[in-house]
Amino acid sequence: MTEIMQVMAVPLIVAIVYAIIEGYKYLVKGKEKYTYYIPIIAGITGAIIGVIAFYVSPQVMPTENVLLACLYGIVSGLSATGTNQIFKQIANKGRIDKE
Repeated sequence: MTEIMQVMAVPLIVAIVYAIIEGYKYLVKGKEKYTYYIPIIAGITGAIIGVIAFYVSPQVMPTENVLLACLYGIVSGLSATGTNQIFKQIANKGRIDKE
């Protein structure tokens, strides 16, 4: 069971950070200059979640120390930005094909 939980750590952090970023985008809607900070916010949020997960539930984080948990979280948080871009590009492709 622990191995399954460790595999699910990255997608779980990605989903949480993705939801937070979507909320942030909703709050700054119409203010283009604040959207440049989304990758930074995603990385920091992922790092915080990684460290929290390391201390709260160490069996979930497949790391040996807090630094690795922080890096694990940063990578997971930044992958949430990439996930967002995948959905955005798929949506744009649909609009381009219709024109």
